[in-house]
Amino acid sequence: MPTLGIDLGGTFARAAVVDAAGKMLASAKVALAERNPAGVVETIAQAASEAVKSAGVLVGGCGVGAAAQIHKDSGVLSVAPNLGWRNVPLGEMLKARLGQPVRIVNDLSAAAWGEFHAGAGRGAQDVLVVFVGSGVGSAIIANGRLVDGAGGVAGELGHIKVVPNGRRCGCGEQGCLEAYTGGHNLIAQTRELLEGGKSPAVTKLSGGDPARITPVTLEQAVEAGDAAAREVYERAALFLAMAVANQVTVLNPARLILGGGVLTHCPGLRRRVVEGVQAWASQTAREGLLITEAELGDDSGLIGAALLAG
Repeated sequence: MPTLGIDLGGTFARAAVVDAAGKMLASAKVALAERNPAGVVETIAQAASEAVKSAGVLVGGCGVGAAAQIHKDSGVLSVAPNLGWRNVPLGEMLKARLGQPVRIVNDLSAAAWGEFHAGAGRGAQDVLVVFVGSGVGSAIIANGRLVDGAGGVAGELGHIKVVPNGRRCGCGEQGCLEAYTGGHNLIAQTRELLEGGKSPAVTKLSGGDPARITPVTLEQAVEAGDAAAREVYERAALFLAMAVANQVTVLNPARLILGGGVLTHCPGLRRRVVEGVQAWASQTAREGLLITEAELGDDSGLIGAALLAG
């Protein structure tokens, strides 16, 4: 029986009906009119109803991928930075609203499961997925099984510490990898260069408007030879590349799947990650390693969440 997959972001809820082979039968996307838990549950229910109606089939379960740290047994979102939530029992709320079993997982876990079954991970049993978008996330598949850890937060690459007492992260802690390399934080650091008058290239590229700055702005400023931009960029590239290389050493995956908007639109940063893995991962761990791009794009999390509910 097909299942329902939900991708809960900071601004939209997407829903899809997916069959057992990972094929999307129908989908829907609804903007979050409210960001409080009750309002978000209603938005998810609306998207789910539209997708199921369009597919014209019964569904047997629902999986939700959310950008959050999640207690796997209870479905409680302990920290969801994009929504400003802490300790929200989303699993129970959705089960009551939708009237069917609900499984809540981290959005990267959902994306990894989708890629594993229907995308770039097909045919491999040990897969490491790293996405750099607004934040930094990773997920681990070992021996064909999703590794979620004792509490459900295994694979939180973005929240390893790279600078003791460093920059404040959206999770509330300091010095996280994401605080230096996530898209939101790359933008914040680039805006600091603009506002401090430290980067002529950033000023020129943005026209002096902080709202026009993206991670691409930083990479373009580096390409233009801007020293201040290079300092921020080199630090981010080093931290990210070394973190991924260390994950490869520890996990020894057969496949490393890279994705997310920042790595897609900043090819120089993606190249640095690949070069870092090749230079710093242990030789035995990287033997036979295939580094590839995610294939399913924005649909990976929808497909994976639905398959995890099957």
